[in-house]
Amino acid sequence: MAEQETKPLTRKTLFYYGLADMPIQMAGIPVAAFIPNYYGQDLGLSIAAVGTIWLLTRLFDAVSDPLIGWLSDRTNTRWGRRRVWMVGAVPIMMVAVYKLFMPVAPVTELYLLFWLVILWLGWTMLFIPYYAWAAELSPDYNERTRITGWRAWIGMAANVFSKLVPVIAIFLFGYGGTEETLFLIGTMTLILLPVTVGLTVFNVEEKRDYRPTQIALVPGLKLMMKNKPFKRLVLAFFINQLGSAISTALVVFFIRNVLQEQQSSILMLLVFYGFNLSGIPFWIWFSSKVGKHRAWCTGLFIFSCFQMMYLGLGAGDFYTMLPITAVTGFLGGAFWVIPNSMKADVIDVDRLETGEDRAAWYFAVWSFTTKLALSIGPWLALSLLAFIGYDSAAGPANSEEALLGLKLLFCLGPATGFILAGLIAWNHPLDEKRHSELRKQLATARSA
Repeated sequence: MAEQETKPLTRKTLFYYGLADMPIQMAGIPVAAFIPNYYGQDLGLSIAAVGTIWLLTRLFDAVSDPLIGWLSDRTNTRWGRRRVWMVGAVPIMMVAVYKLFMPVAPVTELYLLFWLVILWLGWTMLFIPYYAWAAELSPDYNERTRITGWRAWIGMAANVFSKLVPVIAIFLFGYGGTEETLFLIGTMTLILLPVTVGLTVFNVEEKRDYRPTQIALVPGLKLMMKNKPFKRLVLAFFINQLGSAISTALVVFFIRNVLQEQQSSILMLLVFYGFNLSGIPFWIWFSSKVGKHRAWCTGLFIFSCFQMMYLGLGAGDFYTMLPITAVTGFLGGAFWVIPNSMKADVIDVDRLETGEDRAAWYFAVWSFTTKLALSIGPWLALSLLAFIGYDSAAGPANSEEALLGLKLLFCLGPATGFILAGLIAWNHPLDEKRHSELRKQLATARSA
């Protein structure tokens, strides 16, 4: 039985499993990078208000994320316990994407807040069961990296394609800008959501030998907080994501106002995520040689060095920026693969302690941590921009001091976060040797 469980998954299974990540990755970057800029600079909402709205949505997620994770672990239907939640998430996300990506002016702060809450609800219903499913496809340390690698590569391929289409529209047809980019990506997301999620749920079987959780919600969360490898991983990942969120929230402001390039922000993102895509196979291989946590830390430390190079750029330097972007994109491939694979490993600690399969609970906390970082990052970045006197309506006409403040935030914020995350994760206790011992203990406990 043990040999059968560790048998590598077929490429067909990995391909179909990875398809559902396509709309998640396709929509995620515009939500973080374009919508704050579009609603603040183009639709007239204050950037401080936009940042506060991103933070307020987390009050809802603090309840919805653990609740949906708990319910997903307790779900037991003839179709499994993960797929039914994913199917239910599709119509909710489709409505929210349409309303956020294609708003009709005038738009208020309440409008943005309401539809962000609806988007995150659908996102949670899709993301938590889907990512928890990955931890259940294989118990093997390196096979889990292969699973998350396939999922990340397929999702990133969709992300790159969604950036390529607006770039072609700009350079071949003169159709470009923030509003036009959101329309194109929103349309592609609406088409892909039902198609890719449908292909995943109908072509990948869920394992039926899981042990549904019987632990109540609050005691279960208390038990989770005793999982030391998980707490260390979540803290490092949160700071990693916080740095990324600051960079993503400010990148369009940086390009449009510091570099004074008004239409080609999407080209920078295409280069970044294109090299993300090319870097994923390398980071899968490298993590198998040096260990997951050390590979992740290596990517974090080198990325922070290259992020500082943007300090030397100014007006007219957009194309000078792209080689730096290419290197950071390649390094960022580590962020997409390795932490998610490590997350599946730390859940095994809980399996040994509780005797239950509570992967969705852990992914619920992971989801909330991700969304918290994606909210605190923009709120912090945009609030600091407002504090230093930056005026989103003035754009490149801001004072030199305001533009310098924008540049410093864009460079120092992510670099600081990545260095701190790397320092926390460097001595992560659950390496391949320790995980192998843990699996033996699990096998013994399950046999008994």
